Amino acid sequence: MFDFIMNPLYYAISFVLMGWHSVWDALGLDPAGGPAWALSIIGLTLIIRAALIPLFVKQIKSSRNMQLIQPKVKELQKKYGHDREKLAAETMSLYRESGTNPFASCLPILLQMPIFFALFGVLNNAARERPKGVLTLEEARQFGNSELFGVPLSGTLFGAGGDVGVIVLAALLVVAMTATTFLTQRQLMSKNMPPDALTGPYAQQQKFLLYILPVVFAVGGIAFPIGVLLYWTTSNLWTMGQQFYVIRRNPAPGTPAFAAKQQRDAAKAAKHGLVADPSAGAGTTDTTTDTTTEPETDRRPPRRQQPKRQSREQRKKSGGAGAAGDPPPEPSGSS
Repeated sequence: MFDFIMNPLYYAISFVLMGWHSVWDALGLDPAGGPAWALSIIGLTLIIRAALIPLFVKQIKSSRNMQLIQPKVKELQKKYGHDREKLAAETMSLYRESGTNPFASCLPILLQMPIFFALFGVLNNAARERPKGVLTLEEARQFGNSELFGVPLSGTLFGAGGDVGVIVLAALLVVAMTATTFLTQRQLMSKNMPPDALTGPYAQQQKFLLYILPVVFAVGGIAFPIGVLLYWTTSNLWTMGQQFYVIRRNPAPGTPAFAAKQQRDAAKAAKHGLVADPSAGAGTTDTTTDTTTEPETDRRPPRRQQPKRQSREQRKKSGGAGAAGDPPPEPSGSS
């Protein structure tokens, strides 16, 4: 029953794997050698992770929304902490309004698990000369006998049988797989989560995944073939690089990564003379904008002041005392 369900994945995985294998064969690598098969597994990993980029983007957006709505979640907890049903209903309503899916952060891992088990089935059965998917018996034998650094790719840490080479390489890949899983999750929590999101149920969930997932992979890794460990380690390295790029270029507001991006942007702008460098101290001026503005002046000609009206008697009295150049007094008008 399990093979019936997984059979379409066996064909898909083996088709991509053999496609890469034919590429390395055409480039001159020994088709029966370990490097050709190891590079084929890495190529398969890159194809799968590239196909999962839309889900990764959705995961990042959902994770960011979860971080940003944490203050509102805490308010709901304070308001409806005594009524669990009301709290759950209001929380789900908040998720819908903000377009947040609390389970989206698990989607890439959940969707990779069937692929992971399909690859495990293909490689494990190939080592036992029981080809799956499009692999032929000859190709299965080639993989079963292929070696990388003198170590068979089909070897496992659990079934090493005292083979030092298998133990060392498998142990190194298990440690690498575990460490990259831990560092990827740690990178998200330390760089791209605001302080408010580091407490509460969501933070507890993230901390749980931070420590539990590496343990799960470490325990399961002892039974995985070296080829499967190579796949998962490569996948984790892809995730680390992809996450580093997203966090650096588009961090969540209010996070350490956001503050670091602002500092980089300010330094870059200062280097091109756009704005003042905040680290330059006092005396730094903006070289592109002149904020000094002259007050507006009234450009109309000054209004002429009208002379004050005087009575006839006043004009008589002042007529004789006028200064030189004053107009003569107005005649009295007597005949």
